[in-house]
This record gives sequence, structure tokens and C-alpha cells, in this order.
Amino acid sequence: MTASLLAPLRAAPFRALVAGRSLAQFGNAVAPFALAFAVVDLTGSAVDLGIVVGARSLANVLLLLFGGMLADRLPRSVILQGTETAAALTQAVVAASVLCGFASIPLLAGLGFVNGAVSAISLPAAASLTPSTVPGSLLTQANALVRLLSNTGRIAGAGLAGVLVAFAGSGWALAANSLLFLAAALAYRRIRLPRGERLPGSRPLAELAEGWREFRARAWVWLVVLQFMIVNAVTAGALLVLGPLVADDTFGRTGWGFALAGQTAGSLVGGVLAAHWQPRRMLFTGVAVVMAGALPMLALGRTPYLLPLLAAMFLSGVALEQFSVAWDVSLQENIPPDKLARVYSYDMLGSFVAMPIGQLTAGPLAEHAGRSATLAGGAALVVVATALVLCSSQVRGLVRRAPAGSDAPG
Repeated sequence: MTASLLAPLRAAPFRALVAGRSLAQFGNAVAPFALAFAVVDLTGSAVDLGIVVGARSLANVLLLLFGGMLADRLPRSVILQGTETAAALTQAVVAASVLCGFASIPLLAGLGFVNGAVSAISLPAAASLTPSTVPGSLLTQANALVRLLSNTGRIAGAGLAGVLVAFAGSGWALAANSLLFLAAALAYRRIRLPRGERLPGSRPLAELAEGWREFRARAWVWLVVLQFMIVNAVTAGALLVLGPLVADDTFGRTGWGFALAGQTAGSLVGGVLAAHWQPRRMLFTGVAVVMAGALPMLALGRTPYLLPLLAAMFLSGVALEQFSVAWDVSLQENIPPDKLARVYSYDMLGSFVAMPIGQLTAGPLAEHAGRSATLAGGAALVVVATALVLCSSQVRGLVRRAPAGSDAPG
């Protein structure tokens, strides 16, 4: 019988983890929305917008491996407390620059780079902490619940961002964003795990090499990462750069907030589905449904009206959540715990490395070929990349392990 979706909440460390991640995702939903329209109000240039959002992604790429190494050596809850505090401070400075009228593209890009560096350090720690807070028998439910509650934060953040930007301005939205990151840091302070979580330090390069060997030893790992190198780059350019511009010319900024919230609502439904529907070939199913990520691009490019876009965003949210839970469970079941954060960091590095390229090239491509053609080309790339990965026998053949029960931490 499938364990209850809420069963992992019996563990106190897990409750603190999901509280912190939900608040952080709330803040992460507000941040790009408010920042995008701050740039649009400042210059109105797709190229400038690509530079600002690309700077954050570039920092993610440069520091993810360092973040994974730290997360396998230091207490992950402490790393998360520090990074969320730093994110709150950087967003407070961005808000002040917009509200006080001294914002500029170089300043926003520089602060975005710092914020991206902080995020890079936190991501492997957050992703690899879940197995330490619940028993193995609840791992699927825990991952689904983390994503379900995090997505609840995202949907609330997208809705709040749309209202704040439309009625109070992007500066006040960024100020609220800073407070959300501070609240996340306070939540992470409540995580208490037994000592022994940290690993003895050795040579950093040797540790990275060990993580690389674990990463490349499994073809299903690096093939999916290559798939998402393309998928994330295309999606970042389409939704973070072109999406706000299409919205400004058609259904408006509040409508774009609803569209982002619609995608997150789909993720909520997808999270509930993933917790109760656990196919034996979970990874194959998760990879296959990634093709639905092309739907929002087709809607933006071909029918830039709010209702078709809401439906496309909702369906893509459902599909991508199936993949995310399947991916987390597959990694956590098959990678040794003491190397998990480093493998996550290589996963994130490969998945994010091309995002700055997607963000920086989306504007020039749209200006040269047109927004509709650029978005249609991106949708085609998502479908082709996914189809190629499905040809792998390892992706098709990976099956769930029978989870072994144990006592929940805390």
C-alpha cells in the first residue's frame, strides 16, 4: 500500500526543510518576475533583459561544483541558512536601487551575479538533504511533498509578484522578495540532524574528481543532463526573456503572473500524482513527459492569448513535476549518500550551463527572426532532445528499488 503523502511530516527535520524550501521558492518566484519588469521599465530592451537574467545563470554555472563539494563536507542546513541570508541582503539592495532611482543595467547584472552565486552554493545542499530527514520507505513521498509545498510557495509568489508589480511597482515586489528569503533562513535554523553528516575534507580537486566518476559511471545520468542542457536553455530564453515582452504587448503583466501561477498549479497537481502513481520505470515515464514543456512556447508564439497559454503552462507544470520527482528518486536510490551532493552539482552544472546562452541569444534571435519563429524553434528543440534520450536502453530500463523501511529522523 502506498504510504500517505503527509507521512514524512512526522519527522521534525523534514518539517523544517520543507518550510525553508517553500519560503525560498516563494521568494524565487517573485524575484525573476519583479526583476524582469524592473529592466523593462528601465530600458525596454530584450537584449538588456537577457544580460541581467543571464548574469545570474552564469554565476550558477561557475559555482555549482563548489557548492556540491561544500555540501558533502559541511552541514547542509548551515549552508542553507547562510545562503538564504545572503540572498535576502542582495535582493534588498536591488529593491533599494529600484525604489531610490539609482538602478542601472550594470548594477542589476552585478547584483544578479552575486545572487546567482549564492543560489549555486545552496542548490546541491537543498537537493541532497531530503534523504537525511526521512526513512527510505518514504523517499518518494518526501520528494513529492517537498516539491508540492515548494510549488505552493511558487504559485503564491507568482500571484503576489503579479499583483505587486502591477499595483505597487517592481521595487516593492523586490523588497517583499528580500523578506521571504530572510524567513527561509530562519526556517532552516530549525533543522536538527545527528552529527556525522559532514564528511572529512581532503583535496578539493580529488573530491570533485570522485564526484565526476560517479556522475559519468551511469549513462542514464549524463544523458538526461544533456537533455536538460537543451531544455533549460530554450525554456530560459522563452519564458524569462521573451515571455514578459509578449505579455507586455498582448495580455498584460498581471496576465503573465497568472500564466506563471498556472504552471505552478500544474506542478501542484503533478506532485500529488507523482506521490501516488509510482510506475516501475519511473525515470522513463518522467523523461517522456518532458515533451510537454514545448506547449507554452507554442502558445506564446502562435496564440498569444491568456486562456490557451494558461492551459499550456498548466500541462507543462504537471509533466515537469513527474520528471522532477522521478529524477530525484532515481538519483537518491542509486548514488551513494556521501557522493550525492557532488553528483547533484554536476547534474545542475550540466543542466544550467547553457541557460545563459539561451537567455542572451533569445532577444537577438527574436529581433532577427521574429518572436513566433524563435519560440517555435525552441519547442522543436525540446521535443527532439527528449526523443533522443528515450532511445537509451539505460533510461528505458532503470527500475525502482523496493524501499527499505527505517525510523524517521527526529
